[in-house]
Amino acid sequence: MNSDEGFFIKYKTLNQFKMLKTIKKQKEILDRVTTQKALFELKDYFKKSLSETLNLMEVSAPMVVTSGTGINDDLNGIEKPVRFLAKSYPDRKLEIVQSLAKWKRLTLGHLDLKSGKGIITDMKALRPDEIISPIHSIFVDQWDWEKRISEQDRSLDYLKQEVQRIYSTIKETDRFIVGIYPELKSFLPEQITFIHSEELQYRYPKLTPKEREKVIAKDYGAVFIIGIGYELKDGVPHDLRAPDYDDWSTETIGSYRGLNGDIIVWNPVLKDAFELSSMGIRVDRESLLKQLEITKTEDRIELSFHKKLLNGELPLSIGGGIGQSRLAMLLLSKCAISQVQASI
Repeated sequence: MNSDEGFFIKYKTLNQFKMLKTIKKQKEILDRVTTQKALFELKDYFKKSLSETLNLMEVSAPMVVTSGTGINDDLNGIEKPVRFLAKSYPDRKLEIVQSLAKWKRLTLGHLDLKSGKGIITDMKALRPDEIISPIHSIFVDQWDWEKRISEQDRSLDYLKQEVQRIYSTIKETDRFIVGIYPELKSFLPEQITFIHSEELQYRYPKLTPKEREKVIAKDYGAVFIIGIGYELKDGVPHDLRAPDYDDWSTETIGSYRGLNGDIIVWNPVLKDAFELSSMGIRVDRESLLKQLEITKTEDRIELSFHKKLLNGELPLSIGGGIGQSRLAMLLLSKCAISQVQASI
């Protein structure tokens, strides 16, 4: 057993080891110098296009927030951020952001943006609990965006509309980059397909959630899986979500629940499902209380962010993150995240 195989078996991610073997056989289409040039062309184009499409203004964002305020993202609810003490702030414990889901909502309120307008930022974060692989790094770079919405926009139809706009921007960026580098080939379908995680579980009851994603992504090319976080009929959620940003408990279709989801595409280089974005309509007062109860995290009610939300001091919103390195990997036909970012 070689060192690579030993590493991936140690972390019980044998599928990632198979992916690693695929990577070693892969010949890069763009050389390293061309890749660097294409990387920044792609990022600039996508951010500008998405900002226009979703009516977003660019803002700067923090890398550090104060511990104990509830502002940092808990992701699945179990990951621990990097915490440290700073000489200039002896009375505070600080932590590096894992994402900006809650900070963005606070910022919408501070800027007093009107319904239909939002913000976008280049988020740089550390996730020390992430298990590294060809598609995962402890350094995370995302376009984090958030938009103010009205009460009537808190619907599945509105969520789908925003997903379609994001996907059209991904397609537009693909055409742009292939126009400059014709040796790359377009492969994404024209339309994205919507499916609820409950329906996916019904179709493939013997498969794990990740196996279901692989099957559905291969079949359709691009899918948005709705309803991430709530327990499905088999008693297991499709994936975990923290209880205090996305609304995953509101009933939407019959017994189906969730106003959030993931954009997942088929990656022909890795021959696997490939997540590009996690997004959703954010919790209101009712869904926050419900989800805190479900996850037995009612103690968060005393945190600063949660008090503001429960007191009606934060705007209703929709938002998400789109992986910069993930999108670059996909559209530049790269097989490892290390080819498009510098982490360690």
